[in-house]
Amino acid sequence: MAKGVSSAARSAPLVLVCVFALLAANFVIYVYIESLSSGGGALPAPPRGLCPPGQFKMGAMKCSPWLQCAELREHVRPLKMIGQGAVKKVFLSEWKGHKVALCQLSSAEYSEDFLHGLAMLKALQGPHVVQLVGLCPEEHVFVTEYQPLGSLLNLDAVLAQEKYRALDTWQTRLRLALEYVSALHFLHNSPAGTRVMCDSNSLEKTLSQFLLTSDFHLVANDLDALPEVDRAGGALVHCGHRELGGDFVAPEQLWPHGDGQPFSHELMPGYDEKTDIWKVPDVARFLLGSVPGADVAHFHLFEIHSRCKNKEPEQRPSAREVLGVYRTVYASMVKDNVKPNSKDML
Repeated sequence: MAKGVSSAARSAPLVLVCVFALLAANFVIYVYIESLSSGGGALPAPPRGLCPPGQFKMGAMKCSPWLQCAELREHVRPLKMIGQGAVKKVFLSEWKGHKVALCQLSSAEYSEDFLHGLAMLKALQGPHVVQLVGLCPEEHVFVTEYQPLGSLLNLDAVLAQEKYRALDTWQTRLRLALEYVSALHFLHNSPAGTRVMCDSNSLEKTLSQFLLTSDFHLVANDLDALPEVDRAGGALVHCGHRELGGDFVAPEQLWPHGDGQPFSHELMPGYDEKTDIWKVPDVARFLLGSVPGADVAHFHLFEIHSRCKNKEPEQRPSAREVLGVYRTVYASMVKDNVKPNSKDML
């Protein structure tokens, strides 16, 4: 009898230790989830932005100043063309064992657009924008960090690959949607003023403006068309000089005078960054896909997405407000540990 009591007495501290460990683990998880809700709202962004302005780093290298003309000519070796548009050609290239993307002007008539894109790239360096490695404005050349997964257009194809299939979850996809909204918030409140994404007249074009990084984050890449809204000066923007059409663009981007009057750029009313907000639900629909749990995300985002689609731009939420909702939804779904049989929750 005494032996049994002694054994029970010895096991009691072990039970208390286990209970304490379980409570401590739950507390750590609770603090983490609360930090998502009140702070970033998503998994950490790529560990960049550690270098001072005007410098870069890749891999294990130390921060180095942006490469200049002579260094680009001597040490950057083009390997093959991987993209070409009206403004620039892009070559997969090599610099001291690192893969980089070399961008060259395609046509002299787009020199202004090319230099604008380079100026934006310099001004907006940080976790939301592809990393600048080097530049030579007088030769219309610049180099950025290479992202082998390509643009967000490739998302479904990438996640269908065997080695990435485990990442094809609502967690990954909702985080990418959150990072897209976060990038819009950054552009609308950037050090270079309120910038509007004008190369976004279709879903495909919008997705092509962003790269998917190797660690599955999202960075803006094509910054050739980012006009500034200057409210103090009364300046709104126009995305190009041609008439826009289709359901993807915001209503205020459409010619308001009907077929009875030919389109005129001079008569076209200007608009602001709320055109980007109109497109958020469509981009989010693509990014979320149809994985288990995506339906729950759509359910929680329904109200804010409905407001994004208000035909009156001033009635749409700001990117900051949309981002806040996305952060709350992401944190709530992580906290609730949404399972594949998510339709039972709706």
